[in-house]
Amino acid sequence: MPRVVYVNGQYVPYTQAHIHVEDRGFQFADGVYEVIGCVHGHMADETGHLDRLERSLSELQMDMPVSRETLRFLMRECLRRNGLANAGIYIQITRGQAKRDFKFPAGTSQSLVIIVSPFDFDGNLGVANGVRVKTLEDIRWKRRDVKSVALLPQVLAKQDAIDSGVDDAWMVDGDGYVTEGSASNAWIITKDGTLVTRPVSYDILRGVTRTAIEKICRENDLQLEERLFTPKEAYEANEAFTSSATALITPVIEIDGHKIGDGKPGKMAHRLYEEYRAYVDGLRGKQVHWESGL
Repeated sequence: MPRVVYVNGQYVPYTQAHIHVEDRGFQFADGVYEVIGCVHGHMADETGHLDRLERSLSELQMDMPVSRETLRFLMRECLRRNGLANAGIYIQITRGQAKRDFKFPAGTSQSLVIIVSPFDFDGNLGVANGVRVKTLEDIRWKRRDVKSVALLPQVLAKQDAIDSGVDDAWMVDGDGYVTEGSASNAWIITKDGTLVTRPVSYDILRGVTRTAIEKICRENDLQLEERLFTPKEAYEANEAFTSSATALITPVIEIDGHKIGDGKPGKMAHRLYEEYRAYVDGLRGKQVHWESGL
């Protein structure tokens, strides 16, 4: 089946999709995005992702280009036209086309692009086998709470990791504390079973999957601490994992060459993954709203 994408009011073949050369997303990274997983026909944390999308737009002084209900329809129509029940849904919104100028242009029409791609949630080898990561200096801009399309530092971090023979990077701030992964939130589990992740601030993007994990912790009497942690503490942790929209909850089995725990995916990460899948399937009540926490 030929792929179909949504671009500025039209469903078009993937090979014919295009935007203008002076779209501000192309020239200035003047835009935001979201990624939503569709797992066996169930939208994973759709409510939270749309909450965060609206907030990112507001931080750039932009409105939603269509209503939330319209966007929900467009995503589902893209899935239908592509015959997909398991997919990653990419939504990108930019300020639109204008003559190149640093100041915000007046009267532009925003660009809205929706791309759906097949994703094998049940066959994700990272979830099954765990991943290896390395730590790198965090060189991103200071408004990481906005899900901007300006992703070059994350691209460089990911490629550095791949070139080093591992799967991903965990970034570290100037004080020596882990911020997050190249496209995920970073977690460790201490020897006493406490889940630890970095506090919400402008230094990280508060994950939507992270918010659902907080709900899972509350409902299962799991201890959660939002605090800073160093790579050294991560090396000595019982388990480690990442959380993100499509990889969901992925065990980390090695950091900077240090084996985490017994070097295999741990029981707690597996439990959280199973609980999250049940949550996505609608078996754990309503999906949670997302808030910036700032």
